[in-house]
Amino acid sequence: MEFSVNNSPFAGKEGKFCTSRHLRDRLLKEAVKDLSLKVYETNSADTFRVLGRGEMHISILIENMRRDGYEFQVSMPKVILKEIDGKTCEPIDRLTIDVPETAVGNVMSAIGARKGDLVTMNNVGSRIRLEFLIPARGLFGYKNQFLTDTKGEGIMASMFEEYQPYKGNIDRRNCGTLIAHENGEAVQYGLYNAQERGKLLIGVGTKVYGGMVVGINPKKEDIVVNVCKTKHLTNMRSSSSDESLRLEPVKPFTLEESLEFLDEDELLEVTPTSLRIRKIILDHVQRGRMTFKKKNS
Repeated sequence: MEFSVNNSPFAGKEGKFCTSRHLRDRLLKEAVKDLSLKVYETNSADTFRVLGRGEMHISILIENMRRDGYEFQVSMPKVILKEIDGKTCEPIDRLTIDVPETAVGNVMSAIGARKGDLVTMNNVGSRIRLEFLIPARGLFGYKNQFLTDTKGEGIMASMFEEYQPYKGNIDRRNCGTLIAHENGEAVQYGLYNAQERGKLLIGVGTKVYGGMVVGINPKKEDIVVNVCKTKHLTNMRSSSSDESLRLEPVKPFTLEESLEFLDEDELLEVTPTSLRIRKIILDHVQRGRMTFKKKNS
């Protein structure tokens, strides 16, 4: 993952240690204490490449740093690729799954979409034990889907097996995002209109900025929404009528869920009090141009 200095519109407002010097010193100190953690400087003085033993390992580092008052940004987790005999290879995990019989179909479908290959399948009482060989990157973001598919009754464990030739593109997630249109404070009227497009991640009174992710769109596209939009007041419509607008309950992402959700064009802003998912390019017009170029390249 890449750790970088926070450059969002809210930079420096919630953290005590916000500069590149603070970030560099802390990461290098952690690398001395933890031999399985590697820290490398990049071409940018504000960005550092951090290598660890999986998402949980690095998420513990992130949580410890934010509790100590650090403010920074992290990129989407990526696996370490290797060149073997002239071929680009990636780490493959042996995944063991124990699920009820009713969940086998959903699990095999999901693992297949993530380039997993079934190795063995055995009955264990009323449950089924499955073993797969799957790219380690295919497991990013799967835990929550697995719990949903098995109704919380599934057990999953994985271990590194070997490096194999790169298996091609894997869709990290099958949904899009709702992106805040402007800087401001989320209001009930704006959120009510936005929730018609998808599931919200923020509630009334949350401060937002343009380019910040405020919800999930079930379709695989990003939609810009104005959660700060207020109702125009006239003789027939007053602000008190906002009480009739019902909002769905909001469950903010945890740190682990945020890291699993991140896509290549997003960053996670980490502060002692907040976790905000944002687009790398905050400007909507510029981001649209980059997306258009990428689709047509």
